[in-house]
Amino acid sequence: MKLLFASAEIYPYAKTGGLADVAQALPRALAKSIEVLSVMPLYDFIDRTHFGISSLDQFMWVKLGKNYYKIALYQGYNQGVETLFLYEPLLCCYQAPYGNEHGDYPNNDLRFGIFSKALVTLSQLYAVDLLHLNDWHTALAALWSREINPKLHTVFTIHNLAFQGIYPQTTMKILGLDSSYFKPDEIEYWGDINYMKAGIAYSDAVTTVSPRYAREILQPHFGCGLDGFLRVYQHKLYGILNGIDTLLFNPKSDLTITQNYHSGTLKYKKINKYTFCKKSGLEYAKRALFIFIGRFTGQKGVDIIIQTLPKLLNMELNIAILGEGDPTMAEKMLDIAREYPNLSVLFGYDESLSHNMYASADFLLMPSSFEPCGLNQLISLRYGTLPIVHRVGGLYDTIIDIDDLSSSICGRGIAIETLEPDSLTRAVERALILYKSSNDFTLKAQHNMHCDVSFDKSAEEYLDIYYSLD
Repeated sequence: MKLLFASAEIYPYAKTGGLADVAQALPRALAKSIEVLSVMPLYDFIDRTHFGISSLDQFMWVKLGKNYYKIALYQGYNQGVETLFLYEPLLCCYQAPYGNEHGDYPNNDLRFGIFSKALVTLSQLYAVDLLHLNDWHTALAALWSREINPKLHTVFTIHNLAFQGIYPQTTMKILGLDSSYFKPDEIEYWGDINYMKAGIAYSDAVTTVSPRYAREILQPHFGCGLDGFLRVYQHKLYGILNGIDTLLFNPKSDLTITQNYHSGTLKYKKINKYTFCKKSGLEYAKRALFIFIGRFTGQKGVDIIIQTLPKLLNMELNIAILGEGDPTMAEKMLDIAREYPNLSVLFGYDESLSHNMYASADFLLMPSSFEPCGLNQLISLRYGTLPIVHRVGGLYDTIIDIDDLSSSICGRGIAIETLEPDSLTRAVERALILYKSSNDFTLKAQHNMHCDVSFDKSAEEYLDIYYSLD
């Protein structure tokens, strides 16, 4: 079997969130069993001199509406996986994949229409058996594959249903889509066109990134307006839990952290914490260190964190926050940091710094209001950092409360059942009690470090779906 795995971002070339990590790690796991080609746009912020022209040594043309778009093919390898890069000026001309401080780029509908149409052409050029699509940026490829290459099987993965690719009806003409598709049971959505609906309707199988999330999105609270539509296609909906790249996230060999360690030398983790606290201006490095890494949005529970910070910062702890997103949320946290010397807030994102934070911290704050899977909690297990989570979506599938001895879930942490400021405050208080019981804390951290958070089991489940479509 030959697979084309398509994503708008792949680590380390482009990353705005967990999609990039998955698009790097899952193909590598799949490549142990089948032939895999990964593909993404070659954005202008990527140095294309690192890649060679594709072995096809040709340009590829795609037609959308009345216009033709000329696409150059580049080729490279990402941890042994052959990776194709598509360069087309409109698709690739920006310095970030989707938008900037002013919002999403206004021509994203055309940009990712070009990318999606090119995927179908590419699948023919490379004679692949199956096309694996990821999120709305690739979703229209499922529709066009039905038109152009109906023998091609497609799998569509929903990484976050909240982002659907919704555009005005006029986009239909820009993309050259037949008006027959513009119906509520296909891609029409309250008078607009919805790219995500195309992926759901026209793919042979639809997956989400955790079993719990696959069930949640069938309900109005988590369905983002598509719960009824998803229930129609429930027969082809599967939940497969994400993993992480255990070579990249490994405190024993991680070159970005101050001091390497493993479960048997967990005491060396303190060296990382002392170094990090000194660089971050956090006093009293012997205190428990809590971190948050992620987007500044309500989805990630940042609003709850902001409400609880004044109370938490009066406890004997340090908190370090790293992320980007809502500037208003960032400014509120920076204002609080000016009053409390035990809070560090950095606006932006730095991959090496995030590794250092995992390697330094005692606890990870992850009070998400919803979480399709979540990778941060899996990384925290790997680094012996205990997660504090709201048990929804993938957090429900991966983390069980330290006091619950009945579950077979490997990851142990402090679970919040109801998301509100008082619940998070009580969770942190429990964490501090555990921290003071140093032997118990160490045993739980060591247990978590031995949990299997790789993509191997997930890859097997994807392979089962792939072969079932033959």
